[in-house]
Amino acid sequence: MKIEVFSDFTCPYCYIGKRELERAIDIAGYTGQVEIEYKAFQIGLDTPKLNAPSFYEAMAKKYDVALEEVENMVKGIAMRATEVGLQYDFAKMTTAHTEKAHRLAKWTQQFGKAAAYTEALMAGYFKDGEDLNNDEFLLNVIVQLDLAREVAEGILASTDFSEELDKDRYDAQQLGVRSVPFFVFENRYGIKGAEPNEVFVRTLHQTAEIAGIQPTVTINGNGESACADGQCKL
Repeated sequence: MKIEVFSDFTCPYCYIGKRELERAIDIAGYTGQVEIEYKAFQIGLDTPKLNAPSFYEAMAKKYDVALEEVENMVKGIAMRATEVGLQYDFAKMTTAHTEKAHRLAKWTQQFGKAAAYTEALMAGYFKDGEDLNNDEFLLNVIVQLDLAREVAEGILASTDFSEELDKDRYDAQQLGVRSVPFFVFENRYGIKGAEPNEVFVRTLHQTAEIAGIQPTVTINGNGESACADGQCKL
């Protein structure tokens, strides 16, 4: 079963939606039977690549409100994040232009490391306040994934993988994707936003029927209190 996920590393609902999808795959019994492809969808194309404002400052300017009001505005998102086991620290966050981060993500795909890369960037940004405009942070993630730092440095200093980002933008336009997260299941079903877990579970089951996939049973317990072959363990 293939699922395409349109998202951005700095989108708070994208990290929540990522967790909801992962939980749903486990709950629905499709662990190991799902291929997830992350597709770039930048939400801050006008964000500076250097000296970007903090999250609070950017939101205050965007909505023309005081910083204190922004803090109140994000409380609901932070609470939603805790429901899926995430702890957001908006006070630490700095806005970022994620073009370089997305180009590097495309490179990691060929090594099967895109999911781990995405998780590392989102965790670093939302929980630790890492600056995604900072090449050194991106390169440290690459090293942690046992990939070549020198190659990654060359990618960051170039325009490599820009065509792949253009293709993702085209695909998003063709599907009518105007906001993220957006999940596409086997080119048949779509989920817009970080919906409740039951929506993901239901969609997984619907998609599995089309793909001819059966959920697997997760076995818990040690089997000591059981009967077999006409005998019971006493």
